[in-house]
Amino acid sequence: MKKKVVIGMSGGVDSSVAAYLLKQQGYDVIGVTMQVWQQDDEYEEKEGGCCSLSAVNDARRVADKLDIPFYVLNFRDIFKNKVIDYFVDEYIEGKTPNPCIACNKHIKFDELLRRSLGLGADYVATGHYAKVINKNGRYLLEKSDDDKKDQTYALYNMTQYQLERTLMPCGEYSKDKIREIAKEIGLEVHNKKDSEEICFIPDNNHGRYIKEVTDGKVKEGYFVDKEGNRLGKHKGIVYYTIGQRKGLGIALGRPVFVIDINPMTNEIVLGSEEEIFKTTLTAKDINFIPFENLIEPMEVQAKIRYSAKPAEAIITPLENGRVKVEFKEKQRAITKGQSVVFYDENIVIGGGVIDGLI
Repeated sequence: MKKKVVIGMSGGVDSSVAAYLLKQQGYDVIGVTMQVWQQDDEYEEKEGGCCSLSAVNDARRVADKLDIPFYVLNFRDIFKNKVIDYFVDEYIEGKTPNPCIACNKHIKFDELLRRSLGLGADYVATGHYAKVINKNGRYLLEKSDDDKKDQTYALYNMTQYQLERTLMPCGEYSKDKIREIAKEIGLEVHNKKDSEEICFIPDNNHGRYIKEVTDGKVKEGYFVDKEGNRLGKHKGIVYYTIGQRKGLGIALGRPVFVIDINPMTNEIVLGSEEEIFKTTLTAKDINFIPFENLIEPMEVQAKIRYSAKPAEAIITPLENGRVKVEFKEKQRAITKGQSVVFYDENIVIGGGVIDGLI
């Protein structure tokens, strides 16, 4: 009897080809698009994003082409609670969150997996560029064969239960090969542009979005130096992030960068570029994959943001399940709210949310 897999289809080329590959591998494939937009008329004109109605239509056409069942499931409430509200709250607190990590943790590999198993599926699948392997009875998350497209950074929260029930067929291919396969089998999405914006913010202006949905919580304040001297006005802390130089709207006759954000005083602290380089951070909400808990210091390669290169570091366990991460070389713009993810070569050791600098 065929194993049944529910694949999350965004209407993009990756999940579309993933569905095809799974069918070729002999699985009974069911396509699902998660409805996360908050109003029926929302994003009707928005192109490309995985939350748009046009994406649903693209996914449906692909499912028809592949001759697999296709459904749209309502994830509105949980997406708002676990992703949108989290995103807004973190920015209000002066942090810079990663909504894709929250979506993977709470939506794709929790709620979608739960519903899929409830429908009788054996697995859930996605178009992520990553690989799940089994070594000595332990499920591990491994980097994609296409290092440029690798998405393991956003998947570090996965548990043994989730990894055992997850398929990611794109991990063994390059992006170019995935597009080539899509073209060969006649999928119209073969040259569809990758979505890089925040999916629930149509114009990608997160500051304006947060201002609109928080009803007065975003207020103008002051740029200050390290001594607290006022340098000028800012339009609201949600518009800024650590390390930012462009778009500050202030001219001081020298290059200045955001070196700190203080939500208590509604101040943005400006300083020199040298001041945004740090070596040590702390992180919370830690998840480890090859083992349950960190017992002693461990050498790893660590990334402080999706686009960062892995850098040599030592992770040390702290109280309450937190860790200290000490880099051998200074890292630029370590930012609270972002995730730090640990690797041993191609294997994901785990990660957590940056909550402090030392």
